[in-house]
Amino acid sequence: MEAYFDNSATTRVLEPVKDIVVKIMTEDYGNPSAKHKKGMAAERYTKEAAEIIAGTLKVAPKEIVFTSGGSESNNMALIETAMANKRAGNHIISTGIEHASVYNSLAFLEEQGFSVTYLPVDAHGHIRLEELEAAIRPETILVSIMYVNNEIGAVEPIEAISKVIKKKNPSILFHVDAIQAYGKFVIRPKRQGIDLLSVSAHKIHGPKGVGFLYIDQRVKIRPLIYGGGQQRGMRSGTENVPGVAGMGVAAKIMYTDHGEKMQSMIALKDYMISRLSEIDGVTVNSLPGDFSAPQIVSASFLGVRSEVLLHALEERDIYVSSGSACSSNHPAVSGTLKGIGVKPELLDSTLRFSFGVYNTKEEIDYCIDVLKELMPVLRRYQRG
Repeated sequence: MEAYFDNSATTRVLEPVKDIVVKIMTEDYGNPSAKHKKGMAAERYTKEAAEIIAGTLKVAPKEIVFTSGGSESNNMALIETAMANKRAGNHIISTGIEHASVYNSLAFLEEQGFSVTYLPVDAHGHIRLEELEAAIRPETILVSIMYVNNEIGAVEPIEAISKVIKKKNPSILFHVDAIQAYGKFVIRPKRQGIDLLSVSAHKIHGPKGVGFLYIDQRVKIRPLIYGGGQQRGMRSGTENVPGVAGMGVAAKIMYTDHGEKMQSMIALKDYMISRLSEIDGVTVNSLPGDFSAPQIVSASFLGVRSEVLLHALEERDIYVSSGSACSSNHPAVSGTLKGIGVKPELLDSTLRFSFGVYNTKEEIDYCIDVLKELMPVLRRYQRG
């Protein structure tokens, strides 16, 4: 049996997504800026995708800018709004558990003279609203906080955060990295007070290399790429039509019967947590049920290095992550695990299991059986 539990790194594309991507690449391959029939057909795909995605968020299609993925969306949201609004102030607020594409964008902005306050989190990965309120200064122009933490699945109180920000200063922009949240939660940027929202397609069973940034039409932001003026001048360059159309199909499928899909995923997550508790020396870092994201379980395995366990599972065709896949090429102690107070001896012994629409209870049973077999052996080896 093969068990793929690394869906927060990337997902297997849905069949209808694959079909439309192949069709556009082989049949409807026109440039959407061209004036002939093939060009107009390609343009229709991008318009339809924008309408589908805008419909899932209840925003206007013109507020959706297609990007190359989540990292580009985060870079554009942070750097281009900060630069466009620097006359209003140079202070930004974020947290200590953000994704590298946010953290490194903020590091770049610090080099450009901006000041950044990084909020700490509690034992469950949540920021404290009173600390956010205290951090806001007259020169604060932007707050960036992730919706769902990519390592432990903590869900931040987005609407409450926005209320604190806007009460202090309605001009402060609120960016939300929703790369692990879109497709899993019903998100309403207008109602929740979100000004910018980053999403990646391959986290929702869509293609890699495509994503979008929602930008409220009132937001002052600079273009990321200059050129032919595509996407209303916000991001020049020929659109990735197959990817964009595939993302639109994936979004439509994920938000059809959405409640049932998420209850099924929560049931899988809770089942995994309950079965992990059968193994000695395992600490689960994610909350069960509705208290955290439906697709992520973080667990620490006392006495075994995560990389050793990851490869031992891989030999049995079980695929997991030793943290955020995007950071796995740069091994370092996880800021998220340190932030929630994971014991030092468990920091390098933590795995992430993440689910998608294809996972089953039988795959979890297989994974737990293998873990029960491996753990005593690996612990003896590690001690030796």
